[in-house]
Amino acid sequence: MTVPIVPTPVWLRRFTKFVAASTLFLIFAGAMVTSTGSGLAVPDWPLAYGMIFPPMIAGIFYEHGHRLIAGTVGFLVVVQALALQRREPKSFVRKLGWVSLGAVIAQGLLGGLTVKLLLPKAVSIAHAGLAEIFLCLNMSIAFFTSATFARMRESAPVMNAPTRATTLLPILVYLQILAGALTRHLGAGLAIPDFPTSFGRLVPPLTSTMIVANFVHRAGAALVSIALVFAVIGMLRSSSTALRRLSIGLLAIVSLQIYLGARIVWDGAVDPRNYHSLVGDAAIHLAKVTSLHVVTGASLLALSLLSALAARSVAAERHAADESAAFVAAEVTA
Repeated sequence: MTVPIVPTPVWLRRFTKFVAASTLFLIFAGAMVTSTGSGLAVPDWPLAYGMIFPPMIAGIFYEHGHRLIAGTVGFLVVVQALALQRREPKSFVRKLGWVSLGAVIAQGLLGGLTVKLLLPKAVSIAHAGLAEIFLCLNMSIAFFTSATFARMRESAPVMNAPTRATTLLPILVYLQILAGALTRHLGAGLAIPDFPTSFGRLVPPLTSTMIVANFVHRAGAALVSIALVFAVIGMLRSSSTALRRLSIGLLAIVSLQIYLGARIVWDGAVDPRNYHSLVGDAAIHLAKVTSLHVVTGASLLALSLLSALAARSVAAERHAADESAAFVAAEVTA
């Protein structure tokens, strides 16, 4: 016996997916601000040189463009929260909608603080970390409102769903993203100038904070890759078609992420804070590669989270819990 799921309206399902995709694009836009050194191209907040629409030139294009995209996503999240409250049958999803709205408000305030306080590293890293949490919230909303989730909840139990491996994976990916944000905002992206070796060695001489940060990020990448392989093996062995498809996506995204990280080193990407002039194809190319590395990391986090949610949705232990809850409810109402 399974607990039936009341479906979410089709238009609302599509809208939550659009909000999730928009959040991912917002992360790319924010990454371009850091990659081009444009964080203080607009020195005031919430206005820009006292205007709503300043001339979109040089670094102002990236910084104020990011603000405009953030404002648009914030508006979409307000609409999402209200629409979920009115039309979403699952109460926990309605609550997620309001949590997402709170997160985007907090994110906007942190963004303003980074300008007001002249880009302090702690606030900038917190801004980056909250952006990933905001993405996870919107991805979760899109998943829980999907027809796929409804089918998973009503399907027969899957005995070999790798719930432990898939639950651990997004945690490790998020910690790795924080390590990457630390490396990025310390300007330590090229503290170790070779790849895959580190100063020609497996473990470099840890003689500075920047080298330590860079090597921790590299070691984290190796740990995430190992955890991902274990999760993917379990997903491929699962009888769930959805899990097997997600496993292929995980392998593709992590491969691209490793390549982009290597490309940054091989192309000689400099400290993002040295992008002062924003002229020259080489500088813009390096900024785009670095920003793609950031957004691919966010995509890996999102896909890891979806894998964890999917595994728990089809797992046999979840079905057993549902049956117990249904039995208790029946006993109480009898």
